[in-house]
Amino acid sequence: MANFKEIVNGDTPVLVDFHADWCGPCQTMNPIIDQLAKDEKGKIRILKVNIDKNPQAANAFQVRGVPTFLLFKAGKVVWRASGAMPLSDLKGQLAYHLG
Repeated sequence: MANFKEIVNGDTPVLVDFHADWCGPCQTMNPIIDQLAKDEKGKIRILKVNIDKNPQAANAFQVRGVPTFLLFKAGKVVWRASGAMPLSDLKGQLAYHLG
């Protein structure tokens, strides 16, 4: 968890994708998150957290369903959403919350 805190407290905004291998909507989001990483390279970091392998991280942020996305800016959660969404919606939310 120390590395997690170091990452989200950095200067670059971080989108955390809480997911699970058994989750259908999570699988739907994988190529969308990959495209977002390419499109926003250098502007935002993406951290994928498997809730089955890292239950302590999921519990710490009260993740009750997957996929759940948390956007951190300077160590603070500035946006949170659950469920699959199109790339355009995801980009729109990031643009809104990051200015």
